[in-house]
Amino acid sequence: MPSDTPAPTERATTTYRDLLRISEFTGLYVSFTLTVAATTLSGFALGTLVNHQTGSPFLTAVSMYGATFAAVLGALTLMSVADGRRPRRTVVALQCVSLAGVAAQAIPGLPLAARFVLLLVLGFFQSLDTGTRLGLLAEVVPHSAYAPARSLMNITSGGTAILGYAIGAVLLRHLSPGQVFVVAAVLTGLGLAVLAGTVRDHSIRLTRRPGLRRTWQTNAALFSHPGQRALLLNLWVPNGLIVGCEALFISYDPDHAGAFLAAGSAGMLLGDLTVGRLLSAERRRRCAFALRLLLAVPYLLFAVHPPVLLAAVAVFAASAGFAATLPLQERLLELTPDPVRGQVQGVESAGRMTWQGIGAAIAGGLAQHLAPGAAMTVVATVSVIVTVASRPLVARARAIDPDGIRAAS
Repeated sequence: MPSDTPAPTERATTTYRDLLRISEFTGLYVSFTLTVAATTLSGFALGTLVNHQTGSPFLTAVSMYGATFAAVLGALTLMSVADGRRPRRTVVALQCVSLAGVAAQAIPGLPLAARFVLLLVLGFFQSLDTGTRLGLLAEVVPHSAYAPARSLMNITSGGTAILGYAIGAVLLRHLSPGQVFVVAAVLTGLGLAVLAGTVRDHSIRLTRRPGLRRTWQTNAALFSHPGQRALLLNLWVPNGLIVGCEALFISYDPDHAGAFLAAGSAGMLLGDLTVGRLLSAERRRRCAFALRLLLAVPYLLFAVHPPVLLAAVAVFAASAGFAATLPLQERLLELTPDPVRGQVQGVESAGRMTWQGIGAAIAGGLAQHLAPGAAMTVVATVSVIVTVASRPLVARARAIDPDGIRAAS
């Protein structure tokens, strides 16, 4: 689909500098960075608060990733708004909802039940926000630059999360969780201002009004396609289970949880930089299976409770495996008809977020009966099994001709 935003000439390798010359991409990128920083701070503050109040590994894990449970509701009901005629208006409104939700977490004495309700509400609207942003991303950059664009955003997410967890750990030594929520709300507001000032609406959109029926029709077509189902399975389940391991860091070692989270973010940054920027599309596809294995195998070390430094190295190495999402997302985009790119990418993102919540709940539930390290090992083992068992399905998805899919659609 052509974009009505000026873009640099498409070529074999698009650099990050090329991408940042696109004003709308720069706006999406900066807004995304500020939003990630706010989400990192608020999630860490909420997890710390819940751990202090309850001492429950399950509730702590769910508090850090609970918003992802509601993401699937957005994917199943209103995700077609991601391909509406006025995406800028939609994403600005959704960002306002996020700002209100983060600010509400700063209310002193707010009951835990109310905090979890806020998490679910925010998760629902954030899934729609993500779908709309990704639909815009696919329009404001050339098709050949999509993987580098996602790579840059993933790298920034990892780098911002490193700083966020480090700064969050420092802030929580001097500020209350409520005050950290205020900082997160300010960052969310700044992201809203950047987004509103740089991104404009695109006219190449669906002629039919988005809504529940439109969402269901597109989702039915998406899940009826075996290649897309295989890609979604591998984008969702292994990643979600490993995020469940990360959700146990506070319960596993409260004193070094920040260091583990930062190590994970650093590994994700390195993986996305290497895979998204330095490898060709074909090499990315060849490395995808090995990266999905790398994502889980290092967590098997936690069965023997390794020293802190070795554990941090294992988390760093494993998190580089998250870069396997890039070739899978790239292939999913190739198989997606242009008019529904926003919704399909939103469903992919929402499903991945939901599986992060499911993974956190599974790992937290296991940690109620097993030691946190043992629970991580069990969850990582299941991730390896899913990756190996589904490999033939992903190989078939690669062999499908995307032109045939578009013609049929």
